[in-house]
Amino acid sequence: MLPLRARHRLRGELWIVPLLCVLATILLSMITVAIDRAFDDRLVPTSITGEPGAVSSILATIASSMVTLTTLVLTVTTVAVQLAMGQFSPRIVRALLQDRASQLAYGLFAATFTFAILALREVNATGNGAVPGLTVLVAYLLMLASIAALFLYIHHAGNSLRAAGLIDLVGDHLHEQIDRLYPPGEVASPSDDVVLSPEPGILVDLDRPALIDAARKADCLLELVPMMGDFVPAGAPLFRIDGHPAGLDHAHLAELVVLASERTHANDPAYGFRKLVDIAERGIAQPFTDPTTAIMVIDRLHDGLRQLATRTFPLGRHYDAAGDLRLVERVISWDGYVRLVFDEIRLAGATSPQIPRRLFAALEDLKSVAPPDRQPPLDRQIALLTGAVEQEFHDGPDRHAALTPDQQGIGSGRDLTPRSTPTVSDPARR
Repeated sequence: MLPLRARHRLRGELWIVPLLCVLATILLSMITVAIDRAFDDRLVPTSITGEPGAVSSILATIASSMVTLTTLVLTVTTVAVQLAMGQFSPRIVRALLQDRASQLAYGLFAATFTFAILALREVNATGNGAVPGLTVLVAYLLMLASIAALFLYIHHAGNSLRAAGLIDLVGDHLHEQIDRLYPPGEVASPSDDVVLSPEPGILVDLDRPALIDAARKADCLLELVPMMGDFVPAGAPLFRIDGHPAGLDHAHLAELVVLASERTHANDPAYGFRKLVDIAERGIAQPFTDPTTAIMVIDRLHDGLRQLATRTFPLGRHYDAAGDLRLVERVISWDGYVRLVFDEIRLAGATSPQIPRRLFAALEDLKSVAPPDRQPPLDRQIALLTGAVEQEFHDGPDRHAALTPDQQGIGSGRDLTPRSTPTVSDPARR
């Protein structure tokens, strides 16, 4: 058994898995060549593998392609690691280099190259026009496996370099370390009126008809604890059960809830607002101040809220065919959407005159279409935004300008353009 220091060092090396793949390929080549020689190179007919000249060309192409592919993949990986270091954390590199899926992809590419070279050496080695059919066939299979691995690697690498992918990569390693170093003790049996989550993840979807049907059969009411888009730790409550259900399968209920590594747009429109707000904050934040980008984002946020202003919001209460309440879930309200859109941008952008002007214009327009019961959240934002501007701008003219609604931030406000309604003396009316 290797010493502890050697095992610790080898565990974090990128080249170990590819090297083992190459050594395994050399052994595999020796075995297939021996089998071919035992059958006098007649085990697999040339109608499958091809004639010696064609086989030699194919194997040479495979070998050269694998060299190019491996070089390209390693180059892209190096660039991706550098970007991840700069954008997320320099301490993320070790987790990326220890990713077994990526190491196996590199190993497969290197193994295919090695096997193709060794197979090419055996083609027509005896000079009798024979082809080591099994060896060549395995080389073809490795080539097909490498093509499949390339697409899987691209998918895996793309997911791994997302913020959610990197967070999950480190989080999964942390979970494994906790399980290894801190063995779980005796866990109290879960209560019959609570359904626990078997795994961590973000709630992105649920099968409402199936949940309603399960609650109807058990004659109970299910209350979904997390809201759409909430993160649920492993072992945390998914449902609370109201009633005394008989034979309700907790595992089946957990399977009717979809937990993923990140939020999606499918059933979570608040996530679209959330991402737009993030972009706006990046445009406002120092040292990359770009208020014009923030104004463009506010345009789309304004549009989204305007579409919601007069629409009916779901109550999150679901009934069965008999009219009995079976499923309750929390949903975001109009007040929640207004706060989601305005609070962070207001706090981050109060120092830039463009941002308050555009926010005032959006709030003014929303008040013109929102029904009376949806006016208070807008009035609250106007009051908070006015207070923030008055605190930031002490000069009278600057304060007045920042308090003026303007659809372009600075460009179409009432203090910058003439009245659009022509007067009697206006030549345009003559």
